[in-house]
Amino acid sequence: MQNQPTPFYNPLLSYEENYQQGPFGAFSQTPPSILEKKQPETFLNLEVNLPFGIPAGPLLNASFIKAAFNYGFDLCVYKTVRSRAHASHPLPNVLSVHPENQLSAGVDTVLADTNYTTPLSITNSFGVPSFNPDIWQPDMAAAVKAAHKGQFVIGSFQGTAGNEASIEKDYAKTALLVAETEAPILEANLSCPNEGVNQLLCFDFPKVERIAKEIKNAVPEKPLFLKLAYFANDEAIYPLLHVLDGVVDGYSTINTLSARPVNADGKPALGQNRPTGGVCGDAIRWAGLEMVERLHRLRTRLNNHFAIIGVGGVSNVEHYLAYRAAGADAVMSATGAMWNPQLALQIKSSLNK
Repeated sequence: MQNQPTPFYNPLLSYEENYQQGPFGAFSQTPPSILEKKQPETFLNLEVNLPFGIPAGPLLNASFIKAAFNYGFDLCVYKTVRSRAHASHPLPNVLSVHPENQLSAGVDTVLADTNYTTPLSITNSFGVPSFNPDIWQPDMAAAVKAAHKGQFVIGSFQGTAGNEASIEKDYAKTALLVAETEAPILEANLSCPNEGVNQLLCFDFPKVERIAKEIKNAVPEKPLFLKLAYFANDEAIYPLLHVLDGVVDGYSTINTLSARPVNADGKPALGQNRPTGGVCGDAIRWAGLEMVERLHRLRTRLNNHFAIIGVGGVSNVEHYLAYRAAGADAVMSATGAMWNPQLALQIKSSLNK
């Protein structure tokens, strides 16, 4: 890897190896003294040190969550779980991608390799793996207990087709399993890029409404976030926000933008069976910011008070501030945090000046 420190998730190892052996780099070492922001902020009804953290994806288990908390990431999302075991895609799972400019929302073809250089963008392709609940439930509960004052775990989950009479019921079933761990916030993943850019669940508004209501009926006492993809304009998402008014408590956006990663020979870099993959990092920051601005504008139009978590391409203090200025109530970083575990401490240091 060039010009980058060791990431806490090792892209050269399999998902299972990372789960068993990680985290790596600074996250595996003695943590620094936590630098608290001078004045905690309110996120939902919680007093959080700084509304900044790591989204669903790289925090595989309690060991990763504990390390993230120790490095000052105060909102940590436990990697998306399911109601039954689901295997990960084989390697490669994480590759660096090199779009000529910012990535478009039109499934661009991009060069992918193992040269992880700044500004960093990556493609990730896992297939939303999960262990059985008898493994992840006690581990998520341990992650919840690892939180220091002003820190919180968000439990991410996804329904699995075929588990129940409907995908809606499986989402609700899995939400109940997550709630049993005492995770204070729930996040339903509706935008997995492995489903294909045009088949993302979050674009099926009637089904999303049914899923959200099933979850809320099953777990009414927990705040519920929905993880969304990129929507190209206000009117494309307004009907969903309108129908879910009063049902969900917030939205996390964006997940990724889909692209076609290819190697130097022009062949699918993730393998012939995976021609597309989700891209995150620097190349999608524009889309994350645009979605936060859109949601902020539309909640004013709806006179709604849902919370917004901004995600996408955050790798420095300026990016964090840009998301907050755009209307995000909280901000998260996956790629940036993976390669820079000091990121939360750097933001807190800057805000304390």
